[in-house]
Amino acid sequence: MSILPELLEKCAALHHHLCPRQVLGVRMGLYAGRLLGLELPQTDKRLYTIVETDGCGTDGISVATNCWVGRRTLRVEDFGKVAATFVDTLSGRAVRLAPRPTAREDSRQYAPQAASRWQANLIGYQLMPDEELFSFQWVRLLRPIEAIISQPGKRAVCDRCGEEIMNEREVFAGELTLCRACAGEAYYEVEGMAVQAAQLAWCDHPAADGW
Repeated sequence: MSILPELLEKCAALHHHLCPRQVLGVRMGLYAGRLLGLELPQTDKRLYTIVETDGCGTDGISVATNCWVGRRTLRVEDFGKVAATFVDTLSGRAVRLAPRPTAREDSRQYAPQAASRWQANLIGYQLMPDEELFSFQWVRLLRPIEAIISQPGKRAVCDRCGEEIMNEREVFAGELTLCRACAGEAYYEVEGMAVQAAQLAWCDHPAADGW
């Protein structure tokens, strides 16, 4: 018996409505489980998922796999794609799934009476065979999964801002231990305290020991 309806109901409750990309996310997660030979949703943390969007599809993937950011079993690398890589942390095997470019149009064949393309996608994505809906590739991560996940209890302190850094995300500049923001990877700027590139380069200067 398919668990798809139950998972879609859970996803709709979480998201406050059901949309086509949520269906894609749930279907993608379940298909990845079949390809990897894993029973999903998981009750442990064996499966690690890297999603390529922060949108609706990610909620579907989380519901199907039980991989969540807060459980440190899901990571967002925002490429703006409804795609994801699923990693079996026990075997090291990894598979990347994405909707086929033809999936949107093909879905209309499964819902010919749908009132709109959106409705056709919503219905069709639930009915299409996995192989018609998704493409998949067996892949190798460019960083070891152990480095991505890190280890519990690993902490450091940034020599510049003094904030704590968890999960081995610190950056080393000479003898300095820096957080990614202080190392020049900040996504924000403190008002009135713009960080200049020249200041960041100073980290590598021998005279920066007392900074």
